[in-house]
Amino acid sequence: MATTSLVSVIIPNWNGAAHLPACLDALRGQTFTSFETIVVDNGSQDGSLPLLSSQYPEVRVTALPRNVGFAGGCNVGLQAATGDILVILNNDTEAAPGWLAELIASLERCPEAGMATPKVLLWDDRTRLHTTGDYVRTNGIPDSRGVWERDEGQFDRQQYVFGASGVGPAYRRAMLEDIGLYDADFFSYCEDVDLSWRAQLAGYRCVYAPQSVLYHKVSATGKGVLRSFYVARNTIWVLVKNVPSGLWRRHRVEILAAQWRRFYEALRAWRGKEARATLRGQLAACASLSHLVRKRRAIQANCRVDQAYLESLLTPS
Repeated sequence: MATTSLVSVIIPNWNGAAHLPACLDALRGQTFTSFETIVVDNGSQDGSLPLLSSQYPEVRVTALPRNVGFAGGCNVGLQAATGDILVILNNDTEAAPGWLAELIASLERCPEAGMATPKVLLWDDRTRLHTTGDYVRTNGIPDSRGVWERDEGQFDRQQYVFGASGVGPAYRRAMLEDIGLYDADFFSYCEDVDLSWRAQLAGYRCVYAPQSVLYHKVSATGKGVLRSFYVARNTIWVLVKNVPSGLWRRHRVEILAAQWRRFYEALRAWRGKEARATLRGQLAACASLSHLVRKRRAIQANCRVDQAYLESLLTPS
């Protein structure tokens, strides 16, 4: 593959010393080799920094004094990167040798795309899918295409999808300079969906690259209570920030019903820590709605596509 683009791979890391060797060794085995690797360490206390220094001298390391979350860590790396194509890679992944080459090639084949997303398979069962890109239902709930399905070739066609999963996406620098980086207020979870919404509103498409393959351990760093809180809060934040008024009016019953259902189910299971975290997340989202108004105004002012196009991106609930 020939490319004139500079490429940067950014890996956010928080206490991921157990995961980094497999991730970084796989990068050393990529068929495309003209890239820089940046690890942004979120205040790890598990020996991540000595490991990187002693075993991976080719990696640029930015060590932060505290954990600023997945979104914040990625943003530090994105700002430090020199590439024209900026790639985010989870530390608990292993990339197939052609992962990066195919990801870049998909963007070169689709100049109208601002981002690309790979095929991601489960680490411990490599016959099953974790994601082939993100989709959003008409009720506002996002999900991963093909999640948990056996990979039998049903997602082997390059195509446009709603958005790029944060596990291993590639973004054009020009797009990020236009729409902004991840929203660091999200901390973790749904920051990729939020960015995809902003990209689609501004007219940038997302291409799925089926020959670009990653293996993912899935929530090896964040899960349980942490995940429940941020998913509940950030899903609402995505809706408030990004869904245009016309789509809100058309789908408001579905959207509100989905949030009520999540609230009711968590309330019924309130003795569980994850359920209580979900309730706290939804309440936190409601308490911060006024804070999102300024962000929403800026995003909607940058909308360059019509409602019919956005409607075509949504999957029926």
